[in-house]
Amino acid sequence: MNPAEQSNSSPLLEMRGIEKSFPGVKALSGVDLTVHRGEVLALLGENGAGKSTLMKVLGGAHQPDRGTILIDGHETTYATPHDSQQAGVSIIYQEFNLIPALTVRENLFLGRETTSRGFLRRREERQQAQALFERMGVSIDPEALCRDLSVSQQQVVEIAKALSQDARILVLDEPSAALTNAEVDRLFEIIQDLKSRGLGLIYISHRLEEVFAIADRVSVLRDGAHVGSASIDELNKDKLITLMVGRELTEEFPARNITLGEPLLEVENLSRGEVVKDVSFSIRRGEILGLTGLMGAGRTETARLIFGADKRDSGVIKLAGEALEISHPRDAIASRIGMLTEDRKTQGLILKHSVRENFGLPNLQQFSAMGFIDQKTETKEFGTYVDRLQVKVPHQEQQAGHLSGGNQQKIVLAKWLARNCDVLIFDEPTRGIDVGAKHEIYQLMNELVADGKCILMISSELPEVLGMSDRILVMHHGKISGEISDVPNTSQEQILELAMQG
Repeated sequence: MNPAEQSNSSPLLEMRGIEKSFPGVKALSGVDLTVHRGEVLALLGENGAGKSTLMKVLGGAHQPDRGTILIDGHETTYATPHDSQQAGVSIIYQEFNLIPALTVRENLFLGRETTSRGFLRRREERQQAQALFERMGVSIDPEALCRDLSVSQQQVVEIAKALSQDARILVLDEPSAALTNAEVDRLFEIIQDLKSRGLGLIYISHRLEEVFAIADRVSVLRDGAHVGSASIDELNKDKLITLMVGRELTEEFPARNITLGEPLLEVENLSRGEVVKDVSFSIRRGEILGLTGLMGAGRTETARLIFGADKRDSGVIKLAGEALEISHPRDAIASRIGMLTEDRKTQGLILKHSVRENFGLPNLQQFSAMGFIDQKTETKEFGTYVDRLQVKVPHQEQQAGHLSGGNQQKIVLAKWLARNCDVLIFDEPTRGIDVGAKHEIYQLMNELVADGKCILMISSELPEVLGMSDRILVMHHGKISGEISDVPNTSQEQILELAMQG
């Protein structure tokens, strides 16, 4: 639907003057949002801007303090998420709401099973599931267990579940975070099909290239307020970034000029089964070594072997020329090696603990005496990192799970900075993080290597790999398939060729 047609039709969804506060935090300040039929609206903003809160209001998980929601021009009030679903709203969060031990069919019809005289009509459910997948142009076995599906297949199941509930408004929250490029292309095909059927879609993403590829319009939130909406044709990347962060970012990847030192971390013939096979490399002081490859190439598995999270079959790890005995993460930490994990929610943080406690976990030795934690010292030390990293947190006892993704990542960074690690492994350091927070993390990485540390950066984002690395290693099926030293004169296509070669 073009803008002229939209202006002549009533919006499918209107959110007017939405306000929401939590103790000590004004999350939303009079936010307006409009979605038309057959439209993809990109909802953008930095971490903590209010996007998730606004969608939880739309989804019935939060009750607004003020404001109205209209669907097809009729004011709607939600008491529960079920009310929102009944009104035709479906939200697919980053963390899927599927039960891994149940089949695809059982997840699709959970809570609204097809029955006859008290018996499940499995055949009928199976036929309905197959019809949904055929409509979406995908092939998924309705009787497969959800835990056996790939991330992209689970996402398709979530979308199918929304369609089976007659959703008219579909929210996709960071839908491409764990997808390959081919899977993203397939997702976009499904989105285009849903548009053609008259659904209104809200697409939340920090990947601006995706926004320009799929969105019709953009709405931007900043600090809980709506700061602007525009057709995608009226924007370019620089304008959009300025709108999101409230300032110009002069360069996406901040430059550095550092003289590299002697080798600091050396890995020789590292192997584990079929996932990591005879991997060798070194990283010098002051160097950022990029490690990339397709999903399943063995990047994260290599990092976990270095950090002692998995047991290696063979191989030697040296620090400043001395071989290390690393059989557990505590051995790596004692050797001043830190790892920022790929999944901060399950491996980097304990979400139900406070941000102060998360910061202190790997640093208990320096914050304790005679078996007791010196909370005063811990609080003071953490406060310095809150200021240094500009962590947006109302107080140090805030649960880590209540922070935005970017601020969670900063907490993980803070605990390793407090260890004064010489070697830092950053696995997908900016996944799910907005452009402003990305820039801050890139600047911090530059500061760390300027202090003589070294960084192994694993990333699936090729612009990030090219923009931040001094050298690049590419993996394929557990092996190093290529090394790139002339990074400024290397293209994304050249990296992909190495990533796909046998």
